[in-house]
Amino acid sequence: MTADEAKALDALAAGFADQLTSLTRGVLGEDTPRFHALNMGSRIRISPIAENEVVRRIPIRISGETRLSLGVRYFCCWDGSSTFMATDQADLHLFYEGVPDPLLRYEYVRKSKEPPGAHLQVHAHRDEMAYLLRLAERGRPQQGLRRDRLPRLSEMHLPVGGHRMRPALEDILLFLQREFAIDTTPGWKAVVDQHLMDWRLMQLKTAVRDAPESAAQVLRSLGYSVIEPTVPAARQAAAENKLFWP
Repeated sequence: MTADEAKALDALAAGFADQLTSLTRGVLGEDTPRFHALNMGSRIRISPIAENEVVRRIPIRISGETRLSLGVRYFCCWDGSSTFMATDQADLHLFYEGVPDPLLRYEYVRKSKEPPGAHLQVHAHRDEMAYLLRLAERGRPQQGLRRDRLPRLSEMHLPVGGHRMRPALEDILLFLQREFAIDTTPGWKAVVDQHLMDWRLMQLKTAVRDAPESAAQVLRSLGYSVIEPTVPAARQAAAENKLFWP
């Protein structure tokens, strides 16, 4: 990475940190810790940091009492063409206040196919699920049994839409408000709606770059005129195209 590329990536990451701050403060309140971008060499970590510069979780209140917290951490880098900032890893962990183990883990790993790059892990227990895991004759559950350790439900990576269609922090905030009636600021829904629209449109543009022929076909069906490029850009093989990754 050149010095100019590093400087440009720093600026994009700082802008992303400001967007996350605007989102969380617009939903949860102005006392929500601000997100900061920290350059770590080949990638940049973006996470909420308190006034004393300590990384902290985002407190979430129900009826005025802090009942939950969100651990949020992104690692960003350049995409393969060094043109767009990409998320290399994202960790969104939901905690019950005072309990060290998370309730839910929404995670994303940019280079992962198996387990799915975008996945959900649930820290819970059901006898039926434990039984199904023990029936496995191969794969990760069986590997756990060979180590004389029963598999846990929290180790299952539940797919959540793939690399391009994965849920965002906005989706999690909507989930928390809908299911747990968390405390929110006046006008919070408009904030979430705008940020979610921006996120979905950005992911749509990324998906279009993955499959421009399909996008052109749809646009033509809507009456748009789409001209083929004189020199088509190099296309990834389907096996390397993240639009088709789990």
